[in-house]
Amino acid sequence: MRFLYNLLTYLLLLPFAAFWVVRGLGNRIYFDRLGQRMGFGFPTIQRCVWIHAVSVGEVQAAAPLVRALTKRYPEKNILVTTVTPTGAARVAALFGDRVLHAYLPFEFPHAVRSFFEAVRPEAALIMETEIWPNLYRGCGIRKIPLILVSARISPRSVPGYRRLLPMIRETLSHGIIIAAQSETDAERFLALGANPERTCVMGNIKFDVEPMPELARQSAQQRGDLFGDRPVWIAASTHEGEEELVLEAHRALCARVPGLLLVLVPRHPQRFAAVRDLVVRSGFPCVARTEGRAADASTEVFLVDTMGEVPLFYAMSDVAFVAGSLVPIGGHNLLEPAAQGVPVVTGPHNFNAQDIADLFIARDACRVVKDQYELVEVIAALLNDPQEARRIGGNGARLLEDNRGALQRLLVLLEPLLR
Repeated sequence: MRFLYNLLTYLLLLPFAAFWVVRGLGNRIYFDRLGQRMGFGFPTIQRCVWIHAVSVGEVQAAAPLVRALTKRYPEKNILVTTVTPTGAARVAALFGDRVLHAYLPFEFPHAVRSFFEAVRPEAALIMETEIWPNLYRGCGIRKIPLILVSARISPRSVPGYRRLLPMIRETLSHGIIIAAQSETDAERFLALGANPERTCVMGNIKFDVEPMPELARQSAQQRGDLFGDRPVWIAASTHEGEEELVLEAHRALCARVPGLLLVLVPRHPQRFAAVRDLVVRSGFPCVARTEGRAADASTEVFLVDTMGEVPLFYAMSDVAFVAGSLVPIGGHNLLEPAAQGVPVVTGPHNFNAQDIADLFIARDACRVVKDQYELVEVIAALLNDPQEARRIGGNGARLLEDNRGALQRLLVLLEPLLR
């Protein structure tokens, strides 16, 4: 099966390269270090700790880990790899020159071999669950300890993995340590052939989001400067087809909540211009963050067309709708607004992190809506009942605090590997 898998990676190489070039024609950032994706141009790094975080969300989740490692092991290089350019931009924004960055190579054998010839990590940490047979095998044959951090397998992906069971079982046989999010995730890994002695339940590192005491002061000041004393709700990480639903809800909300302002944050930067056009076509007076000016009395939508400011705008809002959930994308990080004590609203599609969504529901730390009509009712109710909004926001903050600890457990696991 490995031969067939490698043959497939070579057959997909040309379409993959063409896809990336086409993306680059529309957005030049996709040409950034394109050779690394094909196995060329990696920096030569010895004795580093390698962390792979696919995109922005995983980079954000890895931030406490990266900072803890740089503090505990200042003599070691930290390499963070991403797949997306937006993830790379987030690495630069969070860490500057304190860490190194490279793009993860495509899965064909030559690129993986070139990566390991240049980068010789002492340990590899893969955020969440990215199963790459050649990359994992590369760690195994070079005796590089590999840890799957906050590892999880969604119920939807289990049938697909089972169809490739011999390949998955062989992939998980290379001494991989699986630090699963939950008992259920650990059981799914064991069913796919993971080593019971190297599988443990460690929790979700996303709960270890770093407290930012300066954010409260900064958000209070900027809210006054940008929004005045108007009521504000935020729809963050929206996707195509979802902005229309959010704007429809906002139109109904404006009739019920005088002076209401919507902070709209599209998930992908390449869609910023298209979303602004949609807002204008929909008849909403709009101000974009990049304009560098405040919303005036006529502004109804404030478009955040910058990267890395979602926590700030969560903290500046009265109610937070976490998008990617009104359309079947699978939802996004409910913990970010909860960390700011903001009441959380989400749609019905949270299968990317259903366990976290279920925990929020069980702790009465969020409201779940099935469509844009329920979204109107729930947002209006929370805006008109500040005491209830504070209660739900407080439940979310306590939920976050009660589930911390995965980072410390991970550092204990890493210590003997990095001595």
